[in-house]
Amino acid sequence: MAATAAAEELDIVVVGAGLTGINAAYRLQTQLPNHSFTILETRDSLGGTWDFWKYPGIRSDSTMALYGFPWRPWPYEESMAGAQAIKSYIADCAASEGIDKKIRLRHCVKAANWSSKEQKWTLQLEVTREDGTTEQKQIKTWWLLNCSGYYNYNKVLAPNIPGIDNFQGQVIHPQFWDEKLDYADKKIIIIGSGATAITLLPSLAEKAKEVTMLQRSPSYVLALPRKDKTVKNLSRWMPLSWAVTINWFQRMFFETAFVQFVLNFPNAGRKFVTNAMKSQLPKGFAIEKHFNPRYNPFEQRLCFCPGADFFKALHKPGVKIVTDVINTVTSDGIIVKTGCEKIEADIIVTATGLHMEILSSTAVTVDGVPVNETVGERYVWNACMIEGVPNAGLLTGYTAASWTPGVDVRTRHLIKVIKHQEKTGAASATPYIPESKRASLPAGPMMTLSSTYARAAMKRMPLVAGVGPWKAGTNWAQDVWVMLFGSVKDGMKYTAGGKSKDI
Repeated sequence: MAATAAAEELDIVVVGAGLTGINAAYRLQTQLPNHSFTILETRDSLGGTWDFWKYPGIRSDSTMALYGFPWRPWPYEESMAGAQAIKSYIADCAASEGIDKKIRLRHCVKAANWSSKEQKWTLQLEVTREDGTTEQKQIKTWWLLNCSGYYNYNKVLAPNIPGIDNFQGQVIHPQFWDEKLDYADKKIIIIGSGATAITLLPSLAEKAKEVTMLQRSPSYVLALPRKDKTVKNLSRWMPLSWAVTINWFQRMFFETAFVQFVLNFPNAGRKFVTNAMKSQLPKGFAIEKHFNPRYNPFEQRLCFCPGADFFKALHKPGVKIVTDVINTVTSDGIIVKTGCEKIEADIIVTATGLHMEILSSTAVTVDGVPVNETVGERYVWNACMIEGVPNAGLLTGYTAASWTPGVDVRTRHLIKVIKHQEKTGAASATPYIPESKRASLPAGPMMTLSSTYARAAMKRMPLVAGVGPWKAGTNWAQDVWVMLFGSVKDGMKYTAGGKSKDI
């Protein structure tokens, strides 16, 4: 292992070369052209989520008109695209803007240490060479943008499945899918009812002999059109750029209106989604048992499927849903508690959730004080910075709407902070709450989903107060308003010359 070389100096470092990181890079080079930056990516390819996941059918679960970059719209009619298409799109967009030249692959950020004396971050990197050997490097940077999301790629939410060690077949988690797995003519049980299970079932049903989705509790599933021809139709009568803009705003309007309608009128929202599911399911299907969640839509993720593929799969022989609790796993299947029914299986897929954490497993300190262990005690500033952590952005998207509009407006909000620093000569910007005020602030979770994996991560996620800048925005319109007209001084402490100033 080589000795650590002298630290390289940069203005801004982006961690993660997925959709969020590439979007942040575009905003940086267009709005802060005089600042140097790079993108550090642990993996050996860009794409983030869309490079990592390999399970059958992996795709977006929102319309690409909104999920794509706002500065280079999705060019195809396919509305909910597959992973490979999305990764190719991200790569094309990066190349077209020269962003690909800013990416450093196989660069893992192991630690990030802020020094108030230097007014900089020192990043400790482990760089993997092409031959598999590693070397240690350092980068010093003024600003750090974490664009790696809130899932850990190396951990899963360990499921508690009684007797799973008894199973003589293959157990596989979607996060570590074996692409060589031959599941043709096999009996498969998918444990879970979230977006991954909803995606897997129709894909596995194309080859498998039997597919059973075993769920402890039901989910809401809504079908969306497989193709979006709005831009094509509009462009017959107007310039393509107009058609794309109109389509984006109308998609955003309808998505926001739908989400707000469901959140504010949950009974009506439940009825709407339930009726939509009923219209797609086989006649006589036990919807009250299998599609009647205990929660309201968007209290957990609302699952979407393109062209109703999930519902169409349930019309096939050998494809079914079982809503029950696992009694035990046997050598060749699962016995559920109700009636001790046994479901035979050759393969068990544990689509039971993900391990959520922010900071991408990077050990973060501020003047020697660890941050990771206290993230769950810190508030989030306008959904893009963490209380007490200087010059660091935390970029995540919406949980009840399309991801990309959220990360984009939050990136622009951070850039507004940086521009204020440039204007005033401030070296650092730190979200700050006086102790006298902090004691009276409400403390709620940044993520309000009630899913098991989300509840398990509550202590690893920042807090929100729901007032002032201590909010996690829920929709694009509100976030844009705050970004454009809100004050970057509210809830922020700026320092210049090593001293805190009202600037």
